[in-house]
Amino acid sequence: MKYELVIEIEKPRDVVLKLFDDPSNMKKWQPSLLEYRHLSGEQGQPGAKSEHVHKLGRRNVTMVETITKRNLPDEFSGTYEVKNCFNSVYNSFEELSPTSTRWILRTEFIFQGYMRIMAFLMPGAFKKETRKHMELFKKYAESTE
Repeated sequence: MKYELVIEIEKPRDVVLKLFDDPSNMKKWQPSLLEYRHLSGEQGQPGAKSEHVHKLGRRNVTMVETITKRNLPDEFSGTYEVKNCFNSVYNSFEELSPTSTRWILRTEFIFQGYMRIMAFLMPGAFKKETRKHMELFKKYAESTE
């Protein structure tokens, strides 16, 4: 499953990048995030790995993030691995004006096992969840001074 989402944030691109690029900010806009733990490599750089634990419903889900490309503001990409699901994500940030930024997110999910059934039955749920997190980041970024 592949899709692209775009959102405009009423903040200068340098501010958006600073907020997006700092792992200590993730809990401020990802309410499901319980834990973030750096595992290996230089944090935020290609090859770096980290573990993210999210509360999804009644379950805690642990995913491993691997940074694959870092060329901000043009590209920040990574992969996210969870049992039965591999997700690659491309992020880009365009300056629309001195006070406005466009965030472009492209993602592809590859499912195995029962997750293939979930994706088939509820394809919109994945896109809806991604959009929700983008909106939460927008709200967080726009509320900062």
